[in-house]
Formats: sequence, structure tokens, C-alpha cells
Amino acid sequence: MFERVKQFLKEVKIELKKVVWPTRKDTIASTSVVIILVIIIAIFLGLVDFGLTKIIRVILD
Repeated sequence: MFERVKQFLKEVKIELKKVVWPTRKDTIASTSVVIILVIIIAIFLGLVDFGLTKIIRVILD
């Protein structure tokens, strides 16, 4: 069992050497896009929730 774990970790190390890691600039750009999209979607869902709440209150009153 110990040999299997050791072999697995060797293979992981080999595979990690093949990974092309993003640059700092790419990481910042991708993170910015995600944060902006999350904010836009949150605003949209908030407006939809507000609108549906108003519509339901008008119907129930």
C-alpha cells in the first residue's frame, strides 16, 4: 500500500510539471471579470425579486 501511495505522488509531481500556470496579469483579469459579473447578476436578481414582491403585494391587496 505504501508503494502505491508513493507511486501516486510521483505521478502527481510529474503531472504538475506539465501545468501551465496563469500569469499574475491573467489571474487579476479573470478575477475582475468574475467579480463584475457577480455584481451585475446580484443587482439583476435583486431587481427581479423587488419587482416580483411588488407584483405579489398588489395582487394580494
